[in-house]
Amino acid sequence: MIDRITIDKIMDAAQIVDVVSDFVTLKRAGANYKGLCPFHDDRTPSFMVSPSKNYCKCFACGKGGNPVTFLMEHEQISYPDALRWLAKKYGITIKEKELSAEEKAAQTDRDSMFVVNDWARQWFSHQLYDTEDGRAIGLAYFRNRGFRDDIIKKFQLGFCPNRRDVSMTNDAIKAGYQERYLTCDPDTGIGTGLSFKSQKDGSLRDRFFGRVMWPIFTIGGKVAGFGGRVLDAATKGVAIKYQNSPESIIYSKKRELFGLFHAKQAIVKHDLCYMVEGYTDVMAMHQNGVENVVSSSGTALTDDQIRLLHRFTSNITVIYDGDAAGIKASQRGIDMLLAQGLNVRLLLLPDGDDPDSFARKHTAEEFQKYLADNQVDFIKFKTDLVLKEAQGDPIKLSRLVTNIVASIAVIKDPISRTFYIREIAGMMNMSEQIISDAVSRQLATNNEEERKRALRESNRAQGAPPMPAEAPIPEEIDDIAAAAGAQPTPQTYTADGLSVYERLLTQVVVRHGEAIICNGDDGEGNEVPISMAEFIALSLNQDNLQLQDQRYQAILNEAQQYVHNEGWTAERHFINHPDPQISTLAIELASERETLSKVHGPEENQNSATQLLDLAVHVLTDFKLSIVKKEKKELERRINDPAILRDKAGYMEVLKRFKEIKEIEMELAKQCGDRVIMR
Repeated sequence: MIDRITIDKIMDAAQIVDVVSDFVTLKRAGANYKGLCPFHDDRTPSFMVSPSKNYCKCFACGKGGNPVTFLMEHEQISYPDALRWLAKKYGITIKEKELSAEEKAAQTDRDSMFVVNDWARQWFSHQLYDTEDGRAIGLAYFRNRGFRDDIIKKFQLGFCPNRRDVSMTNDAIKAGYQERYLTCDPDTGIGTGLSFKSQKDGSLRDRFFGRVMWPIFTIGGKVAGFGGRVLDAATKGVAIKYQNSPESIIYSKKRELFGLFHAKQAIVKHDLCYMVEGYTDVMAMHQNGVENVVSSSGTALTDDQIRLLHRFTSNITVIYDGDAAGIKASQRGIDMLLAQGLNVRLLLLPDGDDPDSFARKHTAEEFQKYLADNQVDFIKFKTDLVLKEAQGDPIKLSRLVTNIVASIAVIKDPISRTFYIREIAGMMNMSEQIISDAVSRQLATNNEEERKRALRESNRAQGAPPMPAEAPIPEEIDDIAAAAGAQPTPQTYTADGLSVYERLLTQVVVRHGEAIICNGDDGEGNEVPISMAEFIALSLNQDNLQLQDQRYQAILNEAQQYVHNEGWTAERHFINHPDPQISTLAIELASERETLSKVHGPEENQNSATQLLDLAVHVLTDFKLSIVKKEKKELERRINDPAILRDKAGYMEVLKRFKEIKEIEMELAKQCGDRVIMR
């Protein structure tokens, strides 16, 4: 881990204009800079970069951040990797936190495996371009498939010869790489699997001999593994057979998506990802100007892959080669996409074509136009398919309708489900209520299965005997828990909209946290200055209140900790905070210049100590009034509760508290005046 001192050095050195300029052409606009947003299809410059605040923000799509969070979003890399990127740019030596012996061993294994894979990538590339066999067999294969040299180089393809006198394994050993990292132990997952031991004589052999090679990159651009395709060198014929690196601690086929490293920026920019079957399909689409495309490498789609994709977009278009049977076989994967909240569309290519062959027959413009014009919503496509297959057969139609209902039921968003139910009922000339009832029954079944699964996992975690598959889980689980004496989960203010006022308070802290707004007594008769952050914290503590959103409370706590440091300013501190969540929130609050002025007057009138004190008092009063209104609403509910009415003593207590709350509300409302936010 990178220590805090080094992080602070990196954050101090990193200049947002320098960093953004590596990816965006910027032009000066007054004290700031502007450019086309790299996160969406921006036609007029809406991406603002502020050198004084050291952050950037797009005023169209809202994305941006400090130098670290910008890199994380743009390059889709982790927080530590973004810090390392900046450290390299500014020549800062990174000091890692001391790791345990086990952590060091694990980190060493992972790092060593990545190093070996990267060396192998270069070796395969050398064989492809710089050897006679590589050019005659490997490079010729790619060119015969219609791929340009720039695309071959873009994906860093290679070749592994099938010769006894040329061996990747032997060259790796000569270069000093250890056998344990060339082979792979299936029990520990340590090793790349580039080599394997011959059962005949125990010698090491190349796993990928006689194949053209595709490196498989992580999101951050490291080589996690390889895919190799067999070629027949004698006839130049192709045996359609792929082999991948074995499962290891750095590579799992079910977690990787081929092409994601090359596609991530385009996916974010277009808010759409195309999904195809194979490596060459991805390359063909890149060659035709479509870069937001990935492949599951011929395997069934997994939850891990879907979650990975969902980090970049909620819109997936699955491209098929015109075989309806193939689409039906992939039903489970598409339902998994729907279940995780993605919007799924299908694009059916003409019979006999896959994206690779279709791309070779058309120009880039024709290819892109076909993609744009022929995408169909999955549920609608499935309904059309059902109607064609059933052809008026009531029994077959009933089974197929059930199949459609199952797909609708996995969609989480109730509004989307409602629209699908309405549309499909019209398409199939059926009652909307019948479809709706069927979906409701399927939802209940799904929920029951999910509850059973969750309970079984809980029992396994606690060492309890497994629950029978048919064991019922009572719907009244909360009532049973209450009867057993379990305490109800405490309610938070956020549910009633108090996050609006918490956000305003935090916005004041970020903008003016270090400002001295009044003087106080230190308890010994001495007058001491009180900052905005301290004033807000003291006022909340007097009423035993805390901000419910942990991010807001963390900002308030940290502001109190640093506020007396010489030269410290809240806005710069939190915008450049090492926690990406805090820095992103601070940038939002710092850039929302109109929010406070709409409620508490123009910002130019919020600069003197007196005016800032007035601002703090009003925001705090708004916040407290909202809490009081919440309690008043709850007391009104209890007053009308028949159970309370039967308990005379309890009823009188509620009435007494209700009277107190009304008086507090009137006093706070008087203080707020016309500045209270109406909801």
